[in-house]
Amino acid sequence: MDDLRPSGHQDSFSRDHLPPRSQWPVLLPPPEGLGYSDRLNAAQALLDHPPSHAAQPALRSNDLLWSYAQLQDQVDRIVQVIRHDWRLPTGSRVLLRGANHPMLAACWLAVIKAGCVAVTTMPLLRARELGVIADKARVQAALVQSDLLHEWQEVASGHALHTLSYGLQTHGQLQQAMNRHSGPCPAADTAQDDVALIAFTSGTTGVPKGTMHFHRDLLLIADVLSSHLLQPSAQDVFIGTPPLAFTFGLGGLLVFPLRVGACAVLQPTWTPESLLAGIAQYRATVCFTAPTFYRKMAPLATRDQLQTLRQCVSSGEMLPADTRAQWQAACGIEMTECLGSTEMLHAFIGCKPGAVRPGATGQVVPGYQACILDAQGQSLPPGEIGRLAVRGPTGCRYLDDTRQQDYVQQGWNLTGDAYRMDEEGYFWYQSRTDDMIVSAGYNIAGPEVEEVLLTHPEVAECGVVGAPDAERGQVVMAFVVRRPHTPDGATSRQLPDAALIQELQDWVKQSLAPYKYPRRIRFVSAMPRTENAKLQRFVLRQWAAGG
Repeated sequence: MDDLRPSGHQDSFSRDHLPPRSQWPVLLPPPEGLGYSDRLNAAQALLDHPPSHAAQPALRSNDLLWSYAQLQDQVDRIVQVIRHDWRLPTGSRVLLRGANHPMLAACWLAVIKAGCVAVTTMPLLRARELGVIADKARVQAALVQSDLLHEWQEVASGHALHTLSYGLQTHGQLQQAMNRHSGPCPAADTAQDDVALIAFTSGTTGVPKGTMHFHRDLLLIADVLSSHLLQPSAQDVFIGTPPLAFTFGLGGLLVFPLRVGACAVLQPTWTPESLLAGIAQYRATVCFTAPTFYRKMAPLATRDQLQTLRQCVSSGEMLPADTRAQWQAACGIEMTECLGSTEMLHAFIGCKPGAVRPGATGQVVPGYQACILDAQGQSLPPGEIGRLAVRGPTGCRYLDDTRQQDYVQQGWNLTGDAYRMDEEGYFWYQSRTDDMIVSAGYNIAGPEVEEVLLTHPEVAECGVVGAPDAERGQVVMAFVVRRPHTPDGATSRQLPDAALIQELQDWVKQSLAPYKYPRRIRFVSAMPRTENAKLQRFVLRQWAAGG
């Protein structure tokens, strides 16, 4: 990596495990007028606002409100815990496990300000999944919400890992440690291209991929995407549902608001009813959530509740034209749809109000380039369906993963989506080009669910695919071959189908995040396979589409 700046990391693991430079995508320069110093700490940049802004609200939830000065104080105390209590060298990986809340945001900012690398995880993940992530990133410490500690303790037991839990309603171990420290502290001297974040995503094999993002990348998504699509100001109040462990939520509910000195509402859970009430209570101006949530809120919304909203952003799955129309009828706002990926850190295609084509995702964000490629990597003309390819100032860098060469080809990031582009540069989603199941904004790998189902004593074979669903876009559907019954009952309990379906669903929930469980299960006599015994997933998808 001859052209990278001298690293500020004492622990060189992240830089050592970047993919070979020949496998990186083409990285375009930031749009004109944007530039970053060689020495850059993203957390410091997000928190660095004029003294006159210190009393302005930064983060809030139902139980607390922090000004920018109070947030800075919380962050600095956690930095001192990391530096002085744990004595972690810069570059160390720190896992974060918690629901959306100001404390989780403060932990994320502190890890990065301390010069460490934040490894964000979904709060619904189980010990099995957390263990894979911790091993791959060689995590050395964790900051964990108290009521989510149990699954992490299974991972941490037997390992020399620093762990502190924090409470939301009461003080936890972390808050007690923070109380021993006070005063401001300097940010670590990191390079703009030091890794600040490892965000994990799941591929079609179910083996998680760690995407590595630099300090400058965290600012780029605000200065390029947010500036273009949202045009935010310090007067804005951001609200929404995506977890900070999703880069969609990390950008929309933390990086974007902090970059301009705005306020973000971070609440652990929302329902359609409570989110509508929250928009009214906090006078929110920008909302981030998935199409499924907008669809559920539309019939419940009133113009009075939503009178402060100026922009509503949808992502995570395709936005149906009917959902867009229902929401616009409810609140009078033309929704902003955007398409992004964890590999690119955030969105690269979107539409601004006034430039919407119902059914189209939008146009490429200034600073990025996109095209449609055929199977041979040749550019296709408008109207032709092919593979969506993107490049820009951010791009895919997997953590020590051979799949880098699948995602990045000829300098382009291949998102795994099939699209067509029209004559005016609008992109129209067609389908996924891989076997990923996208359900209510969650990416779910079918083989991962299969692996768990096959551990159940009643399952002989199984195949998992996405089935069309009007509300969620897709749901997880499992086709299962039951083990044959023997006279002594040793290999099968002959449970009724309905009872076994419930048992299998609970079985998956015990090992994987609950959103991954198969909502539909169908028992079949045999799985469709090729002559060489390969599972024919396209046949399963046909069965699933047929109901």
